[in-house]
Amino acid sequence: MENISIVDAHIHLWDLQKLNYPWLKNFPKINRSFLLNNYFKATKGIDVEKMVFVQAECTPSQFMGEVKWIQALADKNKKLCGIVPWAPIHTGNNVANILEEFKKDQRIKGVRQLIEPERDTDFCLHPKFVEGVQLLGAYGLHFELTIGPEHFPSVIKLVERCPNTSFILDHIGNPNILKKQLEPWKSHLKRFADSGPHYCKFSNLVCNAELDIWDIEDLRPYAEAVIEIFGAERLIWGSDWPHALRATSWSKWFQTSIVLTNGLSFEDRLAIFRNNAIHFYKL
Repeated sequence: MENISIVDAHIHLWDLQKLNYPWLKNFPKINRSFLLNNYFKATKGIDVEKMVFVQAECTPSQFMGEVKWIQALADKNKKLCGIVPWAPIHTGNNVANILEEFKKDQRIKGVRQLIEPERDTDFCLHPKFVEGVQLLGAYGLHFELTIGPEHFPSVIKLVERCPNTSFILDHIGNPNILKKQLEPWKSHLKRFADSGPHYCKFSNLVCNAELDIWDIEDLRPYAEAVIEIFGAERLIWGSDWPHALRATSWSKWFQTSIVLTNGLSFEDRLAIFRNNAIHFYKL
């Protein structure tokens, strides 16, 4: 597997000289700038064919600044060929002018607005939010779901109300691996997978485990569950670099992912590490 070219479907970049990221103050390990040259240094020895940038939670008022910065980077490096920006989905139809702007750039594939930090587990069912997610489908954009296990019941209702919008679940739904809680996460995950042709990212397991002393056996039950539920045809690998540096290096997570998918055929692993991302993100 190490000899094939792969797609990293979930990377972040941030330049603290350009934009503000208030959340980084809580994470001193990654509270510095991470640029493309840092990424290529971290991935040295592996042929990363393409990357998808996912918004990195800059101050909301600066989100278009983040988009323009990433577009400029992508102009210079064609490997950075997918962009998933933030947009104020919660404003409903008022987001239309922003989506109109996004559609001018074919590299913009979808939108992410975090649901995970919301204490109101029905946040994603507020009428304006539903309206905004429905509008994504009208513009040919998907919605990138970043949630905790407690959000699944509401998210499944959101999906039902947005039949023309595609969804991808980030970080396998962020189960509590630290506390070894398989349920109700696994049952929720199955209901979500059965609710439509959604994809799921095989990413960020390590940050949901014990950060400094996690073991591959801590991750294995969750990896096995997500492979069983989604199948190789709907799983997409991502590094979540540099956020994942809180728990591991890029290369260690990549090698861990290779081991966790060892029971699959070469074709199935190629789908997870490359082909599915190209298909879903239209890279």
